[in-house]
Amino acid sequence: MSERLSATRRQVLARTGASAAGIAFAGAFSELFTGTAAARGHAGYGALVPDPAGLLDLPRGFRYEVLSREGDTLRSGEGTVPGNHDGMGAFAGRRGRVHLVRNHENRASARLAVPAVRGLTYDPAAKGGCTALELDGHNNVLGERVAIAGTAVNCSGGLTPWGTWLTCEETEDRAGTNGYTKDHGFVFEVHPADPLRTGAVPLTAMGRFQHEAVAVDPHSGVVYETEDAFQKPFGLFYRFLPNRPLGGTGSLRAGGALEAMRVPDVPDLSAVQETGTTFEGVEWVPVPDSQARRTPIRLQDFGPRGITHAQKLEGCYWGGRSVYFVSSFARSAEGSAADHYGQVWRYEPHRRRLTLVVVFGPSSDVRLPGESPDNICLAPGGGLMVCEDGNGAQHVYGLTRRGEVYPMARGAQNIGTPQEPEWGEFAGVAFSPDGGTMYVNCYTPGTTFAVTGPWR
Repeated sequence: MSERLSATRRQVLARTGASAAGIAFAGAFSELFTGTAAARGHAGYGALVPDPAGLLDLPRGFRYEVLSREGDTLRSGEGTVPGNHDGMGAFAGRRGRVHLVRNHENRASARLAVPAVRGLTYDPAAKGGCTALELDGHNNVLGERVAIAGTAVNCSGGLTPWGTWLTCEETEDRAGTNGYTKDHGFVFEVHPADPLRTGAVPLTAMGRFQHEAVAVDPHSGVVYETEDAFQKPFGLFYRFLPNRPLGGTGSLRAGGALEAMRVPDVPDLSAVQETGTTFEGVEWVPVPDSQARRTPIRLQDFGPRGITHAQKLEGCYWGGRSVYFVSSFARSAEGSAADHYGQVWRYEPHRRRLTLVVVFGPSSDVRLPGESPDNICLAPGGGLMVCEDGNGAQHVYGLTRRGEVYPMARGAQNIGTPQEPEWGEFAGVAFSPDGGTMYVNCYTPGTTFAVTGPWR
Protein backbone atom coordinates (compact mmCIF):
# COMPACT_ATOMS: atom_id res chain seq x y z
CA MET A 1 0.00 0.00 0.00
CA SER A 2 2.88 2.38 0.57
CA GLU A 3 4.37 1.97 -2.95
CA ARG A 4 4.60 5.42 -4.54
CA LEU A 5 4.22 6.61 -8.10
CA SER A 6 7.22 7.99 -9.87
CA ALA A 7 7.57 11.77 -10.10
CA THR A 8 6.93 11.73 -13.86
CA ARG A 9 3.21 11.93 -14.62
CA ARG A 10 1.57 11.76 -18.05
CA GLN A 11 -2.04 12.38 -18.98
CA VAL A 12 -2.44 9.03 -20.69
CA LEU A 13 -6.20 8.94 -20.18
CA ALA A 14 -7.15 12.28 -21.67
CA ARG A 15 -9.37 10.63 -24.23
CA THR A 16 -11.70 9.43 -21.46
CA GLY A 17 -12.69 13.02 -20.74
CA ALA A 18 -10.60 15.10 -18.36
CA SER A 19 -12.41 17.75 -16.39
CA ALA A 20 -11.40 21.39 -16.19
CA ALA A 21 -9.52 20.53 -13.02
CA GLY A 22 -7.37 18.12 -14.99
CA ILE A 23 -8.86 14.95 -13.48
CA ALA A 24 -9.46 12.23 -16.01
CA PHE A 25 -12.52 10.30 -14.95
CA ALA A 26 -15.24 8.38 -16.70
CA GLY A 27 -17.52 5.52 -15.99
CA ALA A 28 -20.97 4.05 -16.36
CA PHE A 29 -21.36 3.39 -12.68
CA SER A 30 -24.66 4.91 -11.55
CA GLU A 31 -25.53 1.60 -9.89
CA LEU A 32 -22.99 2.45 -7.20
CA PHE A 33 -24.90 5.43 -5.93
CA THR A 34 -28.27 5.63 -4.26
CA GLY A 35 -28.30 8.91 -2.33
CA THR A 36 -30.57 11.76 -3.42
CA ALA A 37 -27.76 14.28 -2.96
CA ALA A 38 -25.60 12.41 -5.44
CA ALA A 39 -28.57 12.10 -7.79
CA ARG A 40 -29.00 15.86 -7.79
CA GLY A 41 -25.36 16.22 -8.76
CA HIS A 42 -24.06 18.14 -5.76
CA ALA A 43 -20.30 17.90 -6.06
CA GLY A 44 -18.92 17.99 -2.58
CA TYR A 45 -18.96 20.42 0.29
CA GLY A 46 -16.86 23.31 -0.92
CA ALA A 47 -13.22 24.27 -0.66
CA LEU A 48 -10.96 22.74 1.96
CA VAL A 49 -10.07 25.08 4.80
CA PRO A 50 -6.47 24.94 6.07
CA ASP A 51 -6.34 23.52 9.58
CA PRO A 52 -4.68 25.91 12.06
CA ALA A 53 -3.49 22.86 14.01
CA GLY A 54 -1.76 21.48 10.92
CA LEU A 55 -3.39 18.04 10.98
CA LEU A 56 -6.39 17.72 8.66
CA ASP A 57 -7.96 20.19 6.21
CA LEU A 58 -11.75 19.86 5.80
CA PRO A 59 -14.61 21.79 4.17
CA ARG A 60 -16.20 24.56 6.20
CA GLY A 61 -18.70 23.20 8.71
CA PHE A 62 -16.83 19.94 9.29
CA ARG A 63 -14.67 19.13 12.28
CA TYR A 64 -12.43 16.29 13.35
CA GLU A 65 -11.38 14.58 16.53
CA VAL A 66 -8.08 12.76 16.87
CA LEU A 67 -8.99 9.38 18.33
CA SER A 68 -5.53 7.87 18.53
CA ARG A 69 -1.94 8.57 17.50
CA GLU A 70 1.09 6.34 17.17
CA GLY A 71 3.34 6.46 20.20
CA ASP A 72 0.52 7.13 22.67
CA THR A 73 -0.18 4.64 25.44
CA LEU A 74 -2.89 2.06 24.79
CA ARG A 75 -5.71 2.54 27.27
CA SER A 76 -5.58 -1.17 28.03
CA GLY A 77 -2.08 -0.74 29.42
CA GLU A 78 -0.75 -3.35 26.98
CA GLY A 79 1.88 -1.02 25.54
CA THR A 80 2.22 1.70 22.93
CA VAL A 81 -0.09 2.51 20.03
CA PRO A 82 1.70 1.01 16.97
CA GLY A 83 2.37 2.91 13.76
CA ASN A 84 1.58 2.44 10.07
CA HIS A 85 -2.21 2.81 10.41
CA ASP A 86 -3.86 1.12 7.44
CA GLY A 87 -7.18 -0.60 6.65
CA MET A 88 -10.00 -0.23 9.16
CA GLY A 89 -13.58 -1.35 9.77
CA ALA A 90 -16.38 0.17 11.86
CA PHE A 91 -18.92 -1.98 13.72
CA ALA A 92 -22.06 -1.28 15.75
CA GLY A 93 -21.77 -2.02 19.44
CA ARG A 94 -24.20 -2.09 22.33
CA ARG A 95 -25.92 1.07 23.62
CA GLY A 96 -24.97 3.09 20.56
CA ARG A 97 -21.27 2.37 20.81
CA VAL A 98 -18.94 1.90 17.85
CA HIS A 99 -16.03 -0.52 17.56
CA LEU A 100 -13.14 0.22 15.21
CA VAL A 101 -10.63 -2.44 14.18
CA ARG A 102 -7.46 -0.90 12.73
CA ASN A 103 -4.66 -2.60 10.81
CA HIS A 104 -0.97 -1.84 11.35
CA GLU A 105 1.11 -2.55 8.25
CA ASN A 106 4.28 -3.30 10.20
CA ARG A 107 7.22 -5.04 8.60
CA ALA A 108 10.17 -6.55 10.43
CA SER A 109 11.84 -3.13 10.52
CA ALA A 110 8.89 -1.35 12.14
CA ARG A 111 9.73 0.93 15.04
CA LEU A 112 6.42 0.58 16.92
CA ALA A 113 5.31 -3.04 16.96
CA VAL A 114 1.87 -4.26 17.93
CA PRO A 115 2.45 -5.48 21.52
CA ALA A 116 2.38 -9.25 21.97
CA VAL A 117 -0.59 -10.33 24.11
CA ARG A 118 -1.23 -13.84 25.36
CA GLY A 119 -3.94 -15.59 23.37
CA LEU A 120 -3.78 -13.00 20.58
CA THR A 121 -0.26 -13.49 19.18
CA TYR A 122 0.44 -15.66 16.13
CA ASP A 123 4.21 -15.23 15.68
CA PRO A 124 6.08 -13.45 18.49
CA ALA A 125 8.73 -12.36 15.98
CA ALA A 126 6.28 -10.44 13.77
CA LYS A 127 5.39 -6.81 14.50
CA GLY A 128 2.07 -6.32 12.70
CA GLY A 129 -1.50 -6.85 13.77
CA CYS A 130 -4.60 -4.89 14.71
CA THR A 131 -5.75 -2.64 17.51
CA ALA A 132 -9.39 -2.08 18.47
CA LEU A 133 -11.02 1.11 19.70
CA GLU A 134 -14.36 1.37 21.51
CA LEU A 135 -16.21 4.67 21.16
CA ASP A 136 -19.38 6.08 22.68
CA GLY A 137 -22.06 7.75 20.58
CA HIS A 138 -20.12 11.03 20.64
CA ASN A 139 -16.80 9.50 19.48
CA ASN A 140 -15.26 9.63 22.92
CA VAL A 141 -12.69 6.84 23.24
CA LEU A 142 -13.75 4.40 25.95
CA GLY A 143 -11.14 1.76 25.29
CA GLU A 144 -8.21 0.84 23.07
CA ARG A 145 -6.50 -2.53 23.04
CA VAL A 146 -4.61 -5.10 21.00
CA ALA A 147 -6.95 -7.16 18.81
CA ILE A 148 -4.36 -9.45 17.18
CA ALA A 149 -0.56 -9.45 17.23
CA GLY A 150 2.32 -11.37 15.72
CA THR A 151 1.13 -11.00 12.16
CA ALA A 152 3.02 -9.21 9.38
CA VAL A 153 2.31 -6.32 7.04
CA ASN A 154 -1.40 -6.09 7.85
CA CYS A 155 -2.55 -3.98 4.93
CA SER A 156 -6.29 -3.92 4.42
CA GLY A 157 -9.07 -6.47 4.85
CA GLY A 158 -12.85 -6.40 4.96
CA LEU A 159 -15.99 -6.77 7.05
CA THR A 160 -17.98 -10.00 7.28
CA PRO A 161 -21.80 -10.18 7.30
CA TRP A 162 -21.61 -11.58 10.85
CA GLY A 163 -19.74 -8.55 12.18
CA THR A 164 -16.07 -9.47 12.29
CA TRP A 165 -13.01 -8.04 10.57
CA LEU A 166 -10.79 -10.02 8.19
CA THR A 167 -7.25 -8.64 8.37
CA CYS A 168 -4.88 -9.44 5.52
CA GLU A 169 -1.11 -9.98 5.49
CA GLU A 170 0.52 -8.40 2.46
CA THR A 171 3.59 -10.63 2.43
CA GLU A 172 4.70 -14.13 1.45
CA ASP A 173 7.59 -14.43 3.91
CA ARG A 174 8.20 -17.88 5.31
CA ALA A 175 9.47 -18.96 8.70
CA GLY A 176 13.16 -18.12 8.88
CA THR A 177 12.80 -14.97 6.78
CA ASN A 178 13.21 -11.65 8.60
CA GLY A 179 13.44 -13.61 11.84
CA TYR A 180 9.88 -14.95 11.57
CA THR A 181 9.13 -18.21 13.35
CA LYS A 182 6.03 -19.04 11.28
CA ASP A 183 4.91 -18.73 7.67
CA HIS A 184 3.03 -15.55 6.73
CA GLY A 185 0.73 -14.43 3.94
CA PHE A 186 -2.63 -15.32 5.46
CA VAL A 187 -6.00 -13.85 6.42
CA PHE A 188 -7.01 -13.72 10.10
CA GLU A 189 -10.44 -13.10 11.63
CA VAL A 190 -10.80 -10.49 14.38
CA HIS A 191 -13.80 -9.99 16.64
CA PRO A 192 -14.15 -6.23 17.24
CA ALA A 193 -15.55 -6.41 20.79
CA ASP A 194 -13.98 -9.63 22.09
CA PRO A 195 -10.76 -10.48 20.20
CA LEU A 196 -10.12 -13.56 22.34
CA ARG A 197 -13.14 -15.18 20.67
CA THR A 198 -11.20 -15.31 17.41
CA GLY A 199 -7.64 -15.45 18.73
CA ALA A 200 -4.77 -15.55 16.23
CA VAL A 201 -5.62 -18.42 13.88
CA PRO A 202 -4.61 -18.16 10.20
CA LEU A 203 -7.37 -18.97 7.72
CA THR A 204 -4.98 -21.02 5.63
CA ALA A 205 -7.54 -22.33 3.12
CA MET A 206 -8.04 -18.74 1.90
CA GLY A 207 -4.56 -18.89 0.42
CA ARG A 208 -1.03 -17.76 1.18
CA PHE A 209 -0.13 -14.76 -0.95
CA GLN A 210 0.27 -10.97 -0.76
CA HIS A 211 -3.25 -10.25 0.44
CA GLU A 212 -4.66 -6.75 0.26
CA ALA A 213 -8.43 -6.64 0.77
CA VAL A 214 -11.48 -8.90 0.87
CA ALA A 215 -15.22 -8.58 0.35
CA VAL A 216 -17.87 -11.13 1.33
CA ASP A 217 -20.95 -11.78 -0.80
CA PRO A 218 -23.73 -11.53 1.84
CA HIS A 219 -25.99 -13.77 -0.25
CA SER A 220 -23.69 -16.71 -0.99
CA GLY A 221 -20.86 -16.31 1.54
CA VAL A 222 -18.22 -16.36 -1.21
CA VAL A 223 -15.18 -14.29 -0.23
CA TYR A 224 -13.40 -12.24 -2.91
CA GLU A 225 -9.72 -11.37 -2.38
CA THR A 226 -7.23 -9.01 -4.03
CA GLU A 227 -3.49 -9.57 -4.33
CA ASP A 228 -1.26 -6.49 -4.18
CA ALA A 229 1.73 -7.36 -6.32
CA PHE A 230 3.38 -4.40 -8.05
CA GLN A 231 6.24 -6.39 -9.57
CA LYS A 232 5.71 -8.73 -12.49
CA PRO A 233 4.12 -11.24 -12.52
CA PHE A 234 1.35 -9.15 -11.03
CA GLY A 235 -1.39 -10.20 -8.67
CA LEU A 236 -4.59 -12.16 -9.20
CA PHE A 237 -8.21 -11.69 -8.23
CA TYR A 238 -9.47 -14.64 -6.18
CA ARG A 239 -12.64 -16.10 -4.79
CA PHE A 240 -12.83 -18.43 -1.82
CA LEU A 241 -15.71 -20.92 -1.66
CA PRO A 242 -16.12 -21.73 2.05
CA ASN A 243 -17.29 -25.12 3.23
CA ARG A 244 -19.53 -23.35 5.76
CA PRO A 245 -20.76 -20.20 3.98
CA LEU A 246 -22.24 -17.51 6.20
CA GLY A 247 -21.70 -19.73 9.23
CA GLY A 248 -20.73 -16.91 11.57
CA THR A 249 -17.64 -16.24 13.64
CA GLY A 250 -15.04 -18.94 13.16
CA SER A 251 -16.83 -20.64 10.27
CA LEU A 252 -14.09 -19.76 7.77
CA ARG A 253 -11.77 -22.08 9.69
CA ALA A 254 -13.76 -25.00 8.24
CA GLY A 255 -11.87 -24.59 4.97
CA GLY A 256 -12.96 -24.36 1.40
CA ALA A 257 -11.67 -24.01 -2.14
CA LEU A 258 -9.60 -21.15 -3.60
CA GLU A 259 -9.97 -20.12 -7.23
CA ALA A 260 -8.47 -17.39 -9.43
CA MET A 261 -10.26 -15.30 -12.05
CA ARG A 262 -9.58 -15.87 -15.72
CA VAL A 263 -10.95 -13.40 -18.25
CA PRO A 264 -10.70 -15.22 -21.59
CA ASP A 265 -8.09 -13.65 -23.88
CA VAL A 266 -7.20 -10.95 -21.33
CA PRO A 267 -3.90 -11.80 -19.62
CA ASP A 268 -3.52 -8.28 -18.14
CA LEU A 269 -6.42 -6.05 -17.07
CA SER A 270 -4.40 -2.89 -17.63
CA ALA A 271 -4.80 -3.39 -21.39
CA VAL A 272 -8.45 -2.38 -21.00
CA GLN A 273 -8.76 1.41 -21.28
CA GLU A 274 -12.40 2.16 -22.14
CA THR A 275 -14.90 2.45 -19.32
CA GLY A 276 -17.98 0.36 -19.90
CA THR A 277 -15.96 -2.45 -21.49
CA THR A 278 -17.63 -5.70 -20.46
CA PHE A 279 -16.48 -9.31 -20.48
CA GLU A 280 -19.02 -12.12 -20.37
CA GLY A 281 -18.33 -15.69 -19.30
CA VAL A 282 -15.64 -14.96 -16.72
CA GLU A 283 -14.04 -18.22 -15.56
CA TRP A 284 -12.79 -19.33 -12.17
CA VAL A 285 -9.83 -21.70 -12.13
CA PRO A 286 -8.82 -23.84 -9.12
CA VAL A 287 -5.54 -22.72 -7.58
CA PRO A 288 -3.04 -25.60 -7.90
CA ASP A 289 -1.35 -24.99 -4.52
CA SER A 290 -3.14 -22.47 -2.32
CA GLN A 291 -0.37 -22.66 0.30
CA ALA A 292 2.33 -21.70 -2.21
CA ARG A 293 4.61 -24.36 -0.75
CA ARG A 294 7.17 -24.05 -3.54
CA THR A 295 5.88 -21.41 -5.93
CA PRO A 296 3.89 -18.20 -5.34
CA ILE A 297 0.35 -18.66 -6.59
CA ARG A 298 0.65 -16.00 -9.31
CA LEU A 299 3.60 -17.98 -10.76
CA GLN A 300 1.86 -21.36 -10.72
CA ASP A 301 0.74 -23.26 -13.82
CA PHE A 302 -2.91 -22.54 -14.59
CA GLY A 303 -2.84 -24.47 -17.85
CA PRO A 304 -2.25 -23.48 -21.47
CA ARG A 305 -4.82 -20.66 -21.32
CA GLY A 306 -3.06 -19.00 -18.43
CA ILE A 307 -4.65 -16.69 -15.88
CA THR A 308 -5.52 -12.96 -15.69
CA HIS A 309 -3.12 -10.65 -13.83
CA ALA A 310 -3.29 -6.99 -12.81
CA GLN A 311 -0.76 -4.68 -11.22
CA LYS A 312 -1.42 -3.34 -7.73
CA LEU A 313 -4.83 -4.83 -6.92
CA GLU A 314 -5.95 -3.14 -3.70
CA GLY A 315 -9.40 -2.04 -2.48
CA CYS A 316 -12.27 -4.54 -2.58
CA TYR A 317 -15.86 -4.08 -1.41
CA TRP A 318 -19.38 -5.43 -1.93
CA GLY A 319 -22.20 -3.24 -3.23
CA GLY A 320 -25.68 -4.33 -4.30
CA ARG A 321 -25.25 -7.61 -6.17
CA SER A 322 -21.66 -7.04 -7.24
CA VAL A 323 -18.12 -7.02 -5.96
CA TYR A 324 -15.90 -4.06 -6.83
CA PHE A 325 -12.12 -4.10 -6.82
CA VAL A 326 -9.41 -1.54 -7.46
CA SER A 327 -6.22 -1.59 -9.49
CA SER A 328 -4.35 1.33 -7.98
CA PHE A 329 -2.12 1.94 -11.01
CA ALA A 330 -0.31 0.22 -13.89
CA ARG A 331 3.05 1.11 -15.43
CA SER A 332 4.17 -0.27 -18.76
CA ALA A 333 7.77 0.42 -17.74
CA GLU A 334 7.34 -2.19 -15.02
CA GLY A 335 5.75 -4.78 -17.28
CA SER A 336 2.05 -3.87 -17.44
CA ALA A 337 0.33 -4.01 -20.81
CA ALA A 338 -0.58 -0.29 -20.59
CA ASP A 339 -0.46 2.69 -18.23
CA HIS A 340 -3.26 3.92 -16.01
CA TYR A 341 -3.59 5.79 -12.74
CA GLY A 342 -6.36 3.74 -11.21
CA GLN A 343 -9.24 1.49 -12.25
CA VAL A 344 -12.37 0.26 -10.50
CA TRP A 345 -13.83 -3.02 -11.78
CA ARG A 346 -17.23 -4.56 -11.11
CA TYR A 347 -17.84 -8.31 -11.14
CA GLU A 348 -21.43 -9.61 -11.16
CA PRO A 349 -21.36 -13.20 -9.88
CA HIS A 350 -24.88 -14.07 -11.03
CA ARG A 351 -23.99 -13.08 -14.59
CA ARG A 352 -20.29 -14.00 -14.58
CA ARG A 353 -19.71 -10.57 -16.03
CA LEU A 354 -16.80 -8.17 -15.48
CA THR A 355 -16.99 -4.45 -16.34
CA LEU A 356 -14.51 -1.59 -16.13
CA VAL A 357 -16.57 1.13 -14.44
CA VAL A 358 -14.12 3.85 -13.34
CA VAL A 359 -10.79 5.09 -14.68
CA PHE A 360 -8.67 7.69 -12.89
CA GLY A 361 -6.05 9.96 -14.38
CA PRO A 362 -3.55 12.45 -12.99
CA SER A 363 -3.49 16.20 -13.22
CA SER A 364 -0.43 18.19 -14.06
CA ASP A 365 -0.79 19.57 -10.53
CA VAL A 366 0.07 16.85 -8.01
CA ARG A 367 -1.80 18.76 -5.31
CA LEU A 368 -5.11 17.89 -6.94
CA PRO A 369 -6.83 14.55 -6.34
CA GLY A 370 -7.27 12.01 -9.06
CA GLU A 371 -4.57 9.31 -8.98
CA SER A 372 -3.86 6.00 -7.28
CA PRO A 373 -7.15 5.04 -5.61
CA ASP A 374 -6.54 2.69 -2.70
CA ASN A 375 -9.07 1.99 0.07
CA ILE A 376 -12.62 2.72 -1.07
CA CYS A 377 -15.93 2.65 0.77
CA LEU A 378 -19.53 3.46 -0.04
CA ALA A 379 -20.74 6.62 1.67
CA PRO A 380 -24.14 6.29 3.39
CA GLY A 381 -25.67 9.24 1.52
CA GLY A 382 -24.63 7.99 -1.90
CA GLY A 383 -21.30 8.04 -3.70
CA LEU A 384 -17.82 6.81 -2.96
CA MET A 385 -15.09 7.90 -0.59
CA VAL A 386 -11.61 7.11 -1.88
CA CYS A 387 -8.24 7.21 -0.14
CA GLU A 388 -5.55 8.62 -2.39
CA ASP A 389 -2.07 7.07 -2.35
CA GLY A 390 0.09 8.95 -4.80
CA ASN A 391 2.50 11.85 -4.95
CA GLY A 392 2.14 15.32 -3.53
CA ALA A 393 -0.72 16.23 -1.22
CA GLN A 394 -2.84 13.32 -0.04
CA HIS A 395 -6.64 13.43 -0.07
CA VAL A 396 -9.75 11.58 0.82
CA TYR A 397 -11.99 12.45 -2.08
CA GLY A 398 -15.47 11.66 -3.24
CA LEU A 399 -17.02 10.68 -6.54
CA THR A 400 -20.59 11.47 -7.53
CA ARG A 401 -22.70 9.51 -9.97
CA ARG A 402 -22.16 12.26 -12.55
CA GLY A 403 -18.41 11.73 -12.56
CA GLU A 404 -17.59 14.72 -10.41
CA VAL A 405 -14.57 14.46 -8.14
CA TYR A 406 -14.39 16.52 -4.97
CA PRO A 407 -11.88 16.66 -2.12
CA MET A 408 -13.27 15.72 1.28
CA ALA A 409 -10.09 15.90 3.34
CA ARG A 410 -6.43 16.72 2.86
CA GLY A 411 -3.55 15.69 5.06
CA ALA A 412 -1.73 18.60 6.64
CA GLN A 413 0.99 16.76 8.59
CA ASN A 414 4.20 17.45 6.67
CA ILE A 415 6.55 14.50 7.11
CA GLY A 416 9.10 15.97 4.69
CA THR A 417 10.88 19.30 4.89
CA PRO A 418 9.68 22.87 4.29
CA GLN A 419 11.62 22.84 1.02
CA GLU A 420 10.41 19.38 -0.05
CA PRO A 421 7.12 18.69 1.74
CA GLU A 422 5.61 15.22 1.88
CA TRP A 423 2.38 13.90 3.31
CA GLY A 424 1.38 10.46 4.51
CA GLU A 425 -1.26 8.55 2.56
CA PHE A 426 -4.80 8.01 3.82
CA ALA A 427 -6.20 4.56 4.52
CA GLY A 428 -9.04 2.75 6.21
CA VAL A 429 -11.90 5.09 5.37
CA ALA A 430 -15.13 3.85 6.97
CA PHE A 431 -18.43 5.25 8.21
CA SER A 432 -20.16 4.80 11.55
CA PRO A 433 -23.25 2.58 11.50
CA ASP A 434 -25.51 5.66 11.68
CA GLY A 435 -23.64 7.37 8.85
CA GLY A 436 -22.86 10.45 10.93
CA THR A 437 -19.08 10.01 11.21
CA MET A 438 -16.36 9.27 8.72
CA TYR A 439 -13.37 7.50 10.25
CA VAL A 440 -10.06 7.56 8.42
CA ASN A 441 -6.40 6.88 9.11
CA CYS A 442 -3.30 8.78 8.16
CA TYR A 443 -0.65 6.12 7.54
CA THR A 444 2.33 8.27 8.61
CA PRO A 445 2.38 9.57 11.27
CA GLY A 446 -0.17 6.99 12.36
CA THR A 447 -3.30 8.98 13.23
CA THR A 448 -6.96 7.98 13.42
CA PHE A 449 -9.53 10.73 12.81
CA ALA A 450 -13.29 10.95 13.32
CA VAL A 451 -14.86 13.51 10.95
CA THR A 452 -18.32 14.93 11.61
CA GLY A 453 -20.33 17.66 9.94
CA PRO A 454 -23.28 18.42 7.66
CA TRP A 455 -23.25 15.16 5.72
CA ARG A 456 -25.91 15.04 3.01
